[in-house]
Amino acid sequence: MNQNFAVIILGGTGQVGGAAVAELLATQECREVVMITRKPVAPRSRVRNVVLDTGAADFAERTAALAREVLSQGPVSAVSCVGVGSGSARWSEEELQRLEVGVVGAFARGCHDGGIAQFCLLSAAGSSARSRFRYVRVMGMKEDTVRSVGFTRLAIFRPGIIVGNAHTPAWMRWLGRLVPGQFGNIDQRILGRSIVAEIALHNREPGEVSRENAAMKTLAAQLKNVLPLRQTTH
Repeated sequence: MNQNFAVIILGGTGQVGGAAVAELLATQECREVVMITRKPVAPRSRVRNVVLDTGAADFAERTAALAREVLSQGPVSAVSCVGVGSGSARWSEEELQRLEVGVVGAFARGCHDGGIAQFCLLSAAGSSARSRFRYVRVMGMKEDTVRSVGFTRLAIFRPGIIVGNAHTPAWMRWLGRLVPGQFGNIDQRILGRSIVAEIALHNREPGEVSRENAAMKTLAAQLKNVLPLRQTTH
């Protein structure tokens, strides 16, 4: 078990990222959440906001310096919850790649160069760089980019239709109830909790693991049974 850990997160102001941050703050073992953002966010207890230009040429280097500083206080894991959400249809593939591959890839390289061994990556069900579908193709490219960085532990989260997300239309949530398996519904609170469980329970296990809906639900349930929570809000 990962005792007294900190997390550096990119995309923590988004829907899924916000759910992950909430679950981290509800876990006593999490000593600090370091949120990298482009603009300042409202202060919260145990949350440190670091404002960086994610498009700058030195973003990876500045992330590495931050990672080394946080690591000097104890174990640290990194999380990317970057995602476009409902706006992805309006983005060109080049724009999607610039964010999902370029920015996330630079963040991952910086974390690795700074000494972080465990990285959690938000992706999507069915992701493959060889897909005919633009969005899942870019998600697959993102996975391949982070995979090539060489983390000791890489956990890829591939949710289906995310319930509780403001970007998910009601008709998709209805459809998700009818779709079995990896492409069906998963509550974003469960997704966030499964990310925390990966960090708390599996940080010392080497290798790569990919988790889809069923595996994330199982993992999230393990967290509640093993770690004490500061508060239970859901």
